[in-house]
Amino acid sequence: MIIYQTDKQHFLDDVFKRDIENIVLESFRNRTGRSVSKEEIRSWASSLHYMGKVLNDEAIPDDCGVAIEYVIPQTAKRVDFLLTGKNHEDKDCVVIVELKQWESARKTAKDGIVSTRFARGETEVGHPSYQAWSYAALLEGYNEVVYDGGVQLRPCAYLHNYADSQGAINDPFYAAHIERAPVFLKGDMERDRLRQFIRQHVKYGDKGNTLFRIEGGRIRPSKSLADGLAGLLKGNQEFVLVDDQKLVYETALSHARAVREQGKRVYIVEGGPGTGKSVVAVNLLVGLTNAGMVAKYVTKNAAPRAVYEARLAGSFKKTYISNLFVGSGAFTATSSNEFDALVVDEAHRLNEKSGLYANLGEHQVKEIINAARFSVFFIDESQIVTLKDVGKKETIRQWAAELGATVVEGALESQFRCNGSDGYLAWLDNTLQIRETANATLDVAEYDFRVLDSPTELKALITARNRERNRARMVAGYCWKWPSKKNPAAYDIEMPEHGFKARWNLTKDGGLWMISEDSVHEVGCIHTCQGLETDYIGVIVGDDFVVRDGQVVTRPEKRAPSDRSISGLKQLAKTNPELAKSKADAIIKNTYRTLMTRGMKGCYVYFTDAETTAFFRSRVVGTNTQADLLGSQPVIPSMGEVETALPFTVIRGEEGRSHPRTVPLIPLQIAAGAFSESQSLDVDADEWVELPEGLNASEDLFVAQVVGESMNRRIPNGAWCLFRSNPKGTRQGKIVVAQHRSIDDAETGGGFTVKKYHSEKVLEADGVGWTHQRITLSPESTDCSFLPIVLVPEDQDEVRVLAELVVVLV
Repeated sequence: MIIYQTDKQHFLDDVFKRDIENIVLESFRNRTGRSVSKEEIRSWASSLHYMGKVLNDEAIPDDCGVAIEYVIPQTAKRVDFLLTGKNHEDKDCVVIVELKQWESARKTAKDGIVSTRFARGETEVGHPSYQAWSYAALLEGYNEVVYDGGVQLRPCAYLHNYADSQGAINDPFYAAHIERAPVFLKGDMERDRLRQFIRQHVKYGDKGNTLFRIEGGRIRPSKSLADGLAGLLKGNQEFVLVDDQKLVYETALSHARAVREQGKRVYIVEGGPGTGKSVVAVNLLVGLTNAGMVAKYVTKNAAPRAVYEARLAGSFKKTYISNLFVGSGAFTATSSNEFDALVVDEAHRLNEKSGLYANLGEHQVKEIINAARFSVFFIDESQIVTLKDVGKKETIRQWAAELGATVVEGALESQFRCNGSDGYLAWLDNTLQIRETANATLDVAEYDFRVLDSPTELKALITARNRERNRARMVAGYCWKWPSKKNPAAYDIEMPEHGFKARWNLTKDGGLWMISEDSVHEVGCIHTCQGLETDYIGVIVGDDFVVRDGQVVTRPEKRAPSDRSISGLKQLAKTNPELAKSKADAIIKNTYRTLMTRGMKGCYVYFTDAETTAFFRSRVVGTNTQADLLGSQPVIPSMGEVETALPFTVIRGEEGRSHPRTVPLIPLQIAAGAFSESQSLDVDADEWVELPEGLNASEDLFVAQVVGESMNRRIPNGAWCLFRSNPKGTRQGKIVVAQHRSIDDAETGGGFTVKKYHSEKVLEADGVGWTHQRITLSPESTDCSFLPIVLVPEDQDEVRVLAELVVVLV
């Protein structure tokens, strides 16, 4: 998502003739439904004015693209400023500018970390060059247009209030980061240096085309920790640590090095779902080991360890894996300071006693702190899901004090799950009534959340999603018994009124349920998914969680007798009924919160209770932009009905033609067959679409609907898209509308098709020109029955690319 988008000349007009900060604020509110602090508005006013001065240069093309506050897909990270164009080799280029208001900074002993003063006091943060580079690395990792389309990224940082060129920012200690992303400071000379940097990489304008392509680019599936684990242990940089992740990692390494001289230390790191606790934890394990320290990764939950061991099999010896990844009960007989460091993931799941019968040791927190000079606890108290879970911050502090350890604390806040949507997490907490937030409703265009009518529909949707990467699973609360444990032929969860039956996962797959090929047909539980992630999660919410008159009611009595998570609750209720009720309420809410935050891209929910279904639906707004994979065909509106079917304003006749922000609305068949390069797209057009905020109109753009499933990975069936007619430049890797005499596409109903373009070229004998050896028009579909269209050399002169996809609108 891009908050503000235009070309250089219009940006300069907004800076010097209007109030740019108010324009950006209005766009931010329209795009997100939220506002920002007064401090951020002042920051926009100042920094964007300085960028206006930088770009007020005739050598920088007026038609290069400008974007402000670009949200990197599947993260909560916002890039301050993007400038797009073409370099001297006519290749697409994006200059990424990290803008800072800082006036001073201090060097630290931590790689890529500086200390600077904010209103709340002095704080350690990432060096601006590291931040700019890390955002570029994230963009390369997530957006297909960037990593497949040959777009060159050139990150830098601009500290327009920072005058000390010999200060900490330019210290040789940070030279490696500054080399990857140069930093520019206060003053006319520094402004000229930044101009020169921009001119070096942006020679020609692109009319915002690169921004259109990036905004509409297919999002690369996120790499899971399990998939990148082997590379991490071999020393590869599988994940880019950004902002608070980098700070926590470097802080932990710093404390680990200091303990021999300064004494025993404990580092408590708090972070919610998807903030990267496990990624930082494993990176830290590797960093500590590479520094020559004896370290282990500790977790109480067996499922992540089982998945990691399975992923590492064949790359490392089993003894090596077992020595690195251990359970939380492994330290009952360990002597004091036997290890240099212990990294404890999912620390909220620690128990008091260890052993199969919970009869060993005194307290797992005490034993871990005792066993290591330095221990790190990654914790989220909102994921405590059983009465035996005792991993709380206060408990860790108490045992640290008793053992003479200094306690330091940190936090992870950046969101990398749930499509990077902090808003979804806040909405979920508010809706589950865990804590009150300002997020009363959820826009499902922000995160693919759906409330379904039946478990059968849920299963069908998850099964369809799973075909993409084997990364979609069903989970449920503990409201069904476990007969299949004794009788493998039995079903555990049965809803005959919906024709649904399934088994719990706790059979042959065990802890490997999240990655086993066939486990999509089983239903998982909290213990086999906590600490792990998938692309899509389907959650069955049982009768233990219902809503009555707008209030959440938790009912532990509706849980199955086999549920051990509330074992001991009845006994507690006899002595302290209020405490028992409070604990049960928290466990049930935390369980569903944890289950509903396992999905990186989407969460689909079925409630067994009708009133609860209606309550959740009442708190959801918007339309899912992704394809419905259940096979139902969308209703395709006629041109006369389009005003009520489209989420944009449609203007008719001369009023639409003369409007500055409209483009013609044209059936794809007409667009493909009626216009030549010499004709204007508005010939005979009677309906015009007012483009959403952030998209600029031009004479070669039009809106049309794409129907069919051959491109459903990129363009949902029935989606309305913005196209550019008669595109110039390279077509390689782009989604195009192509026409050829041999094409007879049943989905488009004519001699043209919408496909991904790829050509193989060979040089002419004279070494100057080139010819197509083969042109391939490829589908991008979940349905493997769609085949590529391959055109041979003699056809090349008859292949016409009529238009290219700019962005999927809805």
